[in-house]
Amino acid sequence: MRHLLILLFSLTVGTSIAQKKKTVTPNQPLQGIDTTLERVLLELKAPGMAVAIVHKNQIVLSKGYGYSDWENKIPVTDETPFAIGSCTKAFTAALMGVLDKEGKLKLDEKVRKYLPELTFFNDEMNQYTTVRDVITHRTGLPRHDYSWYGFPSKSRDSLLKRIQYQEPTFGLRQRWQYNNFMYLVQGMISEKLMGKSWEENVKNNLLDPLNMKQTYFSVNTLSKDPKGARGYQVWKDSIIEKMPYYDIDAMGPAGSIISNVKDLSNWLQLWIYAGKWNDKEVLPTTYIQEAISAQSIISAGLPGKEKPELHFSTYGFGWFMSSYKGHYRVEHGGNIDGFSANIAFFPSDSLGIIVLTNQNGSSVNNIVRNILADRMLGLKQHDWLGEKLEADKKAKESAKAVQSTISSNKKERTTTSHPLSAFDGLYSHPGYGTIDVAFRNDSLHISFGKHNDWLKHVHYNIFQPFTKHPTRGIDTAENSPARVHFTMNDAGDIDGLMLQLEPTLEALKWKRQLRAVAISADNLKKYEGIYEFAPGAEAKFYLKNNILFAFIAGQPEYELVPSGNNKFALKVLNGFYTEFEMDKEGNPTSVSFIQPNGTFKAKKKK
Repeated sequence: MRHLLILLFSLTVGTSIAQKKKTVTPNQPLQGIDTTLERVLLELKAPGMAVAIVHKNQIVLSKGYGYSDWENKIPVTDETPFAIGSCTKAFTAALMGVLDKEGKLKLDEKVRKYLPELTFFNDEMNQYTTVRDVITHRTGLPRHDYSWYGFPSKSRDSLLKRIQYQEPTFGLRQRWQYNNFMYLVQGMISEKLMGKSWEENVKNNLLDPLNMKQTYFSVNTLSKDPKGARGYQVWKDSIIEKMPYYDIDAMGPAGSIISNVKDLSNWLQLWIYAGKWNDKEVLPTTYIQEAISAQSIISAGLPGKEKPELHFSTYGFGWFMSSYKGHYRVEHGGNIDGFSANIAFFPSDSLGIIVLTNQNGSSVNNIVRNILADRMLGLKQHDWLGEKLEADKKAKESAKAVQSTISSNKKERTTTSHPLSAFDGLYSHPGYGTIDVAFRNDSLHISFGKHNDWLKHVHYNIFQPFTKHPTRGIDTAENSPARVHFTMNDAGDIDGLMLQLEPTLEALKWKRQLRAVAISADNLKKYEGIYEFAPGAEAKFYLKNNILFAFIAGQPEYELVPSGNNKFALKVLNGFYTEFEMDKEGNPTSVSFIQPNGTFKAKKKK
C-alpha cells in the first residue's frame, strides 16, 4: 500500500541538483545523445523509452530506445504507444477551454451549475466551488486516491457519488492540493454539455484536428495492440519485472490516455503556437494564456543557495510551471502501473520535450527531459544521472541506518478480543468502497481492488497487512506501515475497522456488515408472522419481493439480511440483529432483537 502515491504523482527532478560547467556546441546540441540516453536506461534498469524534441514546427528528434516488450526484446519506436497517466489532464482541461469559447461554460461559474449531481462534503464547497477551482486543485480536497485506485469502479457516476463523503483538509482556495477526482468532474461536465462521452469529446475536439490518429483511451486497448508497450517495475533494485495493466477507464479524464511521441509532438506544437496547428485554431489563444499562467501557488519555490536558477512553483490548467535556469517551463508528469511520462515545453523558446517510459514510478523522464533541455537551450550541462544515482545510494544508506534504530511498539503477550472468525465480514465506507475480511486457514485476509493481503496480528485488535504477490507469495520484506484496527460497539461485537488510506486525515472507519447467507423464499416464509413483546407491543415479519422485513409500530420497516443459524442483521442499523428460536420441527416460536443496549424477546402469536 505504501507505494501508491509514488505511482500516481511525478516529482520534478530538476529542482534538486546543482549545475556543472560543461557545454555543448550550439550547432550540434544532440551530438552523442544516443549513448547518453542509453546509459540512463541501463543505469536505472528501465526497459525502454521514447523521446521527441519539437522546436517550432520542426521535429528535431523522434526516436525509441530500449524495448517495449522486455521479454521478447521488441524495440521501442516513435510510434510505440505508452500510457501517459496524468499528462491526460491537460487534454481534459482543454475541453473546458473549448466549452468556454462556445459559450456553454464560464470558468468562474459555480461547478454545480453544470453538474448538479455533484455533491461535496460541506455547504461551503457546494455553494462556492467554481470550475476554475476544480481545474487548478484548490477545492480544499486532498488526493483521496485510494477511493478510486484501491476501490475501482466501472462507473463514473458511482465514483462521482463518493466525493460527498471525502473530507477536505483545508477551506476552499486556501491551499493547492492535487486531486484526481476533480478531473473526473471536468470530464463529466464535458459529457453533459457536449452530449458525448469524454473519450469522444477529446477525439473530436483535440485528437482529430491535430491528426493524432494513434492515440486512444484505455489499457484494455493497449493490451491488445501488437505495437503497445508492456509495463514494468524494478524489484529488489535490479530485477525488471512485468506489471499487469490496471484499468482506470472510469477515472479516464484524470489519466487514461495512451499515445506515442509522434502524436504528442503535434500536441506540443499546438501549445508552442498558442492554440494553432497548421495555421488553424484548435484552442483559443486566451485559454492557452490562462492555462500556462499561475492560477495556483503550489509552494514558495524559492531559489536555493546551490540552485539559484531553479525557482517558483505554480499550477495552471493541467500544467505545472517553474523557472528552469532562467527559462519559463511548462510541464506535467504522469505515472500509472508500469508507465511514467513527462511532457514539457518552454513557450518563450518554442521548444518542447516528450519522454515516455515503460517503467513504474520512474525518474527516467525527468532526468532525460533535463538533459535534453540543457543541450537544446545551450545551457551548462549537469550530470543529472550521476546525481540521481548518488542520491539513491545515500537514501539507501540513510534508510538502513534509520532501520537499525527503530524499536517495536508491539505490546507483547496480548490477544484479540474475539476469535479470529468473529472479524470475518464485509466492511464498507461510502466514500471509498467495500473491504472484504475473510477468515481462512486459521488466518485473516483482507482484499479490495487489486490488494489481497494477509493480516498478521500485532497486538489487541490491531493487524498489519502483508502483500501477497501473484508469483512471489507473501513478501515480508514489504513490511507495510499500515495498520488495520478493528473496533467494537457497546454490545461487544466487532462493528468496523479503522484504516488510514488518506495520509492527510485521521484513519477512516469502515462499518461492518455480516456476509449474506443465501436462503430461498420458501425457507424465509416460515419466519413470517406476528411476534409479541407484551400485550399491544408487537413486531411483524413479512416477505416482500422475496426479502424478509420486520416492522414495529412507530418505526420504519427494516430489511433483514440472512447471516445464518436463524439470525438476521438489520441492513441499515449496524450492530442490530434478530435471532429466531425454533422448535423441534424447525418452526419459529420466538424472536430476539439483539442490539447494543440489550436483547428484547417476543413470542410468536398463533
